[in-house]
Amino acid sequence: MDSFEQEGNGAALESLPPPPPVPPDVVPIKAESDAKKIVRHPMARRGVGTKGQKVTILTNHFKVSVGSTDGHFYHYSVSLSYEDGRPVDGKGVGRKVIDRVHETYKNDLDGKNFAYDGEKSLFTIGPLPNNKLEFTVVLEDVAPTRNNGNASPDGQDSPNGRERKRLRRPYHSKTFKVEISYAAKIPMQAIQNALRGQESENSQEALRVLDIILRQHAAKQGCLLVRQSFFQDNQNNFTDIGGGVLGCRGFHSSFRATQGGLSLNIDVSTTMIIQPGPVVDFLLANQNARDPYSLDWNKAKRVLKNLRIKVSPSNQEYKITGLSEQLCKDQLFSMKQKNTKNENGEAETLEITIYDYFANHRNIQLRYSADLPCINVGKPKRPTYIPIELCSLVSLQRYTKALSTFQRASLVEKSRQKPQERMNVLSNVLRTSNYGAEPMLKSCGVNINSNFTQVDGRILPAPRLRVGNGEDFFPRNGRWNFNNKKLVEPSRIERWAVVNFSAPRCDPNNIARDLIRCGEMKGIRIDPPFDIFNEMNQNRRLSPVVRVEKMFEQIQSKLPGAPQFLLCLLPDRKNSDLYGPWKRKNLSEYGIVTQCMAPARVNDQYLTNLLLKINAKLGGLNSMLTIEQTPSIPMISKVPTIILGMDVSHGSPGQSDVPSIAAVVSSRQWPLISRYRASVRTQSPKLEMIDSLFKPVSDKVDEGIMREALLDFYTSSGKRKPDQIIIFRDGVSESQFNQVLNKELDQVIEACKFLDENWNPKFVVIVAQKNHHTKFFQQGSPDNVLPGTVIDNKVCHPKNNDFYLCAHAGMIGTTRPTHYHVLLDQVGFSADDLQELVHSLSYVYQRSTTAISVVAPICYAHLAASQLGQFMKFEDASETSSSHGGVTTPGAISVPQLPRLKDNVSSSMFFC
Repeated sequence: MDSFEQEGNGAALESLPPPPPVPPDVVPIKAESDAKKIVRHPMARRGVGTKGQKVTILTNHFKVSVGSTDGHFYHYSVSLSYEDGRPVDGKGVGRKVIDRVHETYKNDLDGKNFAYDGEKSLFTIGPLPNNKLEFTVVLEDVAPTRNNGNASPDGQDSPNGRERKRLRRPYHSKTFKVEISYAAKIPMQAIQNALRGQESENSQEALRVLDIILRQHAAKQGCLLVRQSFFQDNQNNFTDIGGGVLGCRGFHSSFRATQGGLSLNIDVSTTMIIQPGPVVDFLLANQNARDPYSLDWNKAKRVLKNLRIKVSPSNQEYKITGLSEQLCKDQLFSMKQKNTKNENGEAETLEITIYDYFANHRNIQLRYSADLPCINVGKPKRPTYIPIELCSLVSLQRYTKALSTFQRASLVEKSRQKPQERMNVLSNVLRTSNYGAEPMLKSCGVNINSNFTQVDGRILPAPRLRVGNGEDFFPRNGRWNFNNKKLVEPSRIERWAVVNFSAPRCDPNNIARDLIRCGEMKGIRIDPPFDIFNEMNQNRRLSPVVRVEKMFEQIQSKLPGAPQFLLCLLPDRKNSDLYGPWKRKNLSEYGIVTQCMAPARVNDQYLTNLLLKINAKLGGLNSMLTIEQTPSIPMISKVPTIILGMDVSHGSPGQSDVPSIAAVVSSRQWPLISRYRASVRTQSPKLEMIDSLFKPVSDKVDEGIMREALLDFYTSSGKRKPDQIIIFRDGVSESQFNQVLNKELDQVIEACKFLDENWNPKFVVIVAQKNHHTKFFQQGSPDNVLPGTVIDNKVCHPKNNDFYLCAHAGMIGTTRPTHYHVLLDQVGFSADDLQELVHSLSYVYQRSTTAISVVAPICYAHLAASQLGQFMKFEDASETSSSHGGVTTPGAISVPQLPRLKDNVSSSMFFC
């Protein structure tokens, strides 16, 4: 057993009874192969909490009654093809085709209404006349959103040297074959069953049908649909966030089964769209360019690909496939001469530029397109070019690339709403949506109450905190400060230096002096810095990686040995490209704790906040829960317990090849729950389940994350193994709960067994969700709900063990509660004890003097993932696949491994 040190195991193992003897007639079964694997499901609620001051809360759920429960939804699969049998792959065409089927063949369909999801599923109430129906419909002038791209701007001959017949056909009319075949039937009774906590595939499907009806209702009004959120083409809902991107405000609307019955959850929602209008205007805004002649056309080509445009004067719609190689005045194409034929009787062709064609043959005067590339809306082998000034971007096209820091800040600022304003908007949305008139909802007897649902909330008292000199205090309104207080465990800073990449904007000597003074007030003794290293002028134009290398050469030549700490002054920007290379060099090559800052507005408050981070990184503690010190945390202080925070962060939606990053944060030095360390690994892009918790590379060696966490807990907690493992998992949806409970938890259990096969810790698994649409409002008050507000009734799950908690004070906008789902609890917490533990864990975040909105271990996992994610950003793509142990298999994306941190910082709170 190459695991925990042997001597520490004795006591724990001796206390276990010997295993029962195996009866002589029993043949042992080999566990892996034959034994039936236990499949875990989310646990049921054991009770509700009672602690805290009771309060009535309103929520954005609207009660729904369903009149008919004895009928059935019939599910049909839809197959669409063109006349020649090719399948229709264009998005957006489906709805038009099915609408036409509905109009044309009403009698053949018994006058039934459809709920169609826009793709392959269609639902009706009661059956259609036959199990399989085939129809043919003709649509005039189809401009599908995914255009087949071989049409000319007006159906006439165009910059594309092919025969006219093929060009003209697609836009006059198109014939579609539609097959509708029976797939399944879903009893409406399943909705009632779900409300009684008897969830089944049927009940989920029945609710999906209701949601599809909402989507179809929005689609008929011309909305952009993003899952269950709907956005109208209305200028009043657009707000410019810079870079040619607009924030578009819409609303989310979905049916939920709750303890209080069926409810309709309506919330405000925002998505990003491309600025509609002339393509050139969008490009100028996107690249922040002065005029069209200074645009970067390679960049333009990437951002424009697949966007839809309308072309004047024909108003025809196309999808952009690229740009012309040459400028409009130089780009040639072969135009057929109508009246001149060659000896074979074929029309002769004339080489002509795009500019000439539009100016002379079409009499369209072009003001500025001559010296710019043309937009290509054709196919790779058969381009169709259109001068850029005739092209306008269609409205409501989603922008899916990552936002810049400035765009994100602008979006947050412009889309936030105070609670009262949000309530008014939501009441309005419900009224104008006019769901009462939707024929399918009518047929189901669905009736939606227009009042916000009332729920019973409780306000949990803030936990008592301990700071320096044995002083205790209660935070007020989710906040506190360190005025006239010392830190509970201040660190000592002896060997340190200042590194300045930011000169000449600040005086590093002043910053060092003020930091020492502020440290002294908080109990941190800081010696004068060994030296201040200013970047040499000639290095400033080098690449970030080389600038960091040069700085380290300077540091090594002057310092007698590795410093304990480096303060790094970066240029005054939120996202400095030096950050990643600098952190990587310090943490994974030298094992030096480092703190970066941008010296813009430095005052005592700023430096005190900086010291909170520095102290935590160096192993100190700023404040802690008094019950950690006593120790008297229910269920945790008596039995060695490790708390884990797990998260996976992905690249932005537009990047499909950026590795995802899994981070697991684990508590150390039990009985504390304020100290953590982190392990971070890369994994396949967009993979949500963590696959490196247990990674046996041989019978004796496990390179997984859990082993690191468990061994660190053991060595830092007086050679005790955790008998209880509490896992907080972030960022998974309800459809993935079973994978967390089975796949991920199995890996954790295997990692434990690998260390010691006789060790059976108890597990608690809790998922935290921020990405949901339930909001809470104080009754009769314009303010946000108070910090500590917990709700575990009415709008919670009919059966499962979940609750909502607003631990933080919402200062701006409307508070977003965290939705905690307790999937497993083998420890046996009472509802009150578990809710109080979660609440307390919102008060141990060392970086700030406020309660935070989600438990600290999850926040730390985000920070660790994003900090190590910066390590990857600046690496050359070619070196990542080879030199960092990335596995390359043909056809698969190699996932570069992250560099390991040096031992002396790997268990520190480097992410703080």
